[in-house]
Amino acid sequence: LPLAIRDAIVAQARAEYPNESCGLIVGDGPAAGGGLALRYEATRNAAASPYRYDIHPDDLYRISVAADDADEVIWGIVHSHTHTPARPSPTDIGLAFYPDALYLLVSLSDDEADATTGAPSLRAWRIVDGEVHEVVLT
Repeated sequence: LPLAIRDAIVAQARAEYPNESCGLIVGDGPAAGGGLALRYEATRNAAASPYRYDIHPDDLYRISVAADDADEVIWGIVHSHTHTPARPSPTDIGLAFYPDALYLLVSLSDDEADATTGAPSLRAWRIVDGEVHEVVLT
């Protein structure tokens, strides 16, 4: 995951606190097929909530059409957890409709921060048919 994308995800999560933030990573191919992440597109959280996220439908449509027109794909779906670990919640799992994408979660919980740098925890997951598997980000 390019550092610029990671930095943008963390910056948005901090800026939108206390609500959850959300966004999409556009890639040159599906993450599940070895595609590469190209850029991060911040989106509005239509739920405007510290407990859940809902990518605004206008943002999802705009980004999806632009990616498709450029022969790109939704590589990752991102949101923050404000006080809990960067692990998919049961709600997150139930709303995982993109099996070829990664689900990236950033935790703003102090308990989850890197002990050395203080950086928020950012983790990636594949969620397929309710099964959750962590993917190591490099």
